[in-house]
Amino acid sequence: MPWGLIATLLNLILIPMSIFLVGLVLIQRGKGGGLIGALGGAGGSSPFGSRAGDQFTRLTIYIAIGWLLITMIQVKAIQNDNMEQRPRGAFARQGGGE
Repeated sequence: MPWGLIATLLNLILIPMSIFLVGLVLIQRGKGGGLIGALGGAGGSSPFGSRAGDQFTRLTIYIAIGWLLITMIQVKAIQNDNMEQRPRGAFARQGGGE
């Protein structure tokens, strides 16, 4: 499978994952009440229950770790794709090495 196709497929995974991660962070309650409190929600309660904060925190950590790993794989795929597209004598023509 060519590296350019892998990079494109990973990009199609990363974009929705990024939007989901942003939304997940925004619905969490922070020390100041979070976005939920700013939009008129009850300051001390969560619309998802009292134990939902712990679950959202764990889910955020897992999604963020997955996002980071997929991003690192995508960077390597893009680098490998660029190496395959570069002509073999490009380094020598640029005056490098000798």
